[in-house]
Amino acid sequence: MSDLDRQIEQLKKCEPLKESEVKALCLKAMEILVEESNVQRVDAPVTICGDIHGQFYDMKELFKVGGDCPKTNYLFLGDFVDRGFYSVETFLLLLALKVVRYPDRITLIRGNHESRQITQVYGFYDECLRKYGSVNVWRYCTDIFDYLSLSALIENRIFSVHGGLSPAISTLDQIRTIDRKQEVPHDGAMCDLLWSDPEDIVDGWGLSPRGAGYLFGGSVVTSFNHSNNIDYICRAHQLVMEGYKWMFNDQIVTVWSAPNYCYRCGNVAAILELDENLNKQFLVFDAAPQFVTYIRILAIIETDNLLVIFHKLNLRRGRCTWHLQTPIR
Repeated sequence: MSDLDRQIEQLKKCEPLKESEVKALCLKAMEILVEESNVQRVDAPVTICGDIHGQFYDMKELFKVGGDCPKTNYLFLGDFVDRGFYSVETFLLLLALKVVRYPDRITLIRGNHESRQITQVYGFYDECLRKYGSVNVWRYCTDIFDYLSLSALIENRIFSVHGGLSPAISTLDQIRTIDRKQEVPHDGAMCDLLWSDPEDIVDGWGLSPRGAGYLFGGSVVTSFNHSNNIDYICRAHQLVMEGYKWMFNDQIVTVWSAPNYCYRCGNVAAILELDENLNKQFLVFDAAPQFVTYIRILAIIETDNLLVIFHKLNLRRGRCTWHLQTPIR
């Protein structure tokens, strides 16, 4: 067994890699990811997954339901880290599967939590510090975030993105021109793709309570889909208690893949399975049962720690306060 294969097997057991191994993996990942487009082409059949948020054992449930890679072709819509207790192992396993074994069978796009500022508040930074005794692994991983694609296009018919649309973008070609190799900006097209949300009561565009991105209504989705000749939009970013939710006459669907979110919300999760003809099947699953009780106790402790982080960041770093006004999913 090669060192890289051994590392994957180690990560599958939820055992973190050595710092030197993380660095080498991330350097290899940059070489692969830099070649991908801002609108990465994905072939069907494919299974689409929403937010994971460091819930490693629930991700293992996801693979049980959806099938192992490479037998199943996967598209993950971002938010691999934060909130859960195993963000390091979750992200590195997905990255290793992508980079080491199956670059054409797993696609990873960027979520709003794949950000240096956000991860300093919502857990990933502290997890890296706790597990490695330094922030080097956090730096290696957040550098990789800058290389992740912003969206994907399945068979030229289904547009997939973490958050939503932007008033600065009307065509896919405009997304292709964005310089993505940077920290997520506080506003503008790149920010909106990762932060925006569809909203029933909005006609056109509206201000987002998140403090970043926009709310957008059905007319915006209809216009975008028509202009780009796509069937519908698939996105993540919002907790859905039933695991998935259609809006605007089936023109956009939210897929949520973190069951019992934050180990206390009680929701189910879903993944969207598309066959070679793009026929749809939602696979719904529950949280990994053997870990639920134990982690619920830990979740209370982690929440208390986050309150301390909020306070420290507000005192030390004025530039971080823009995203602390409302809860971020």
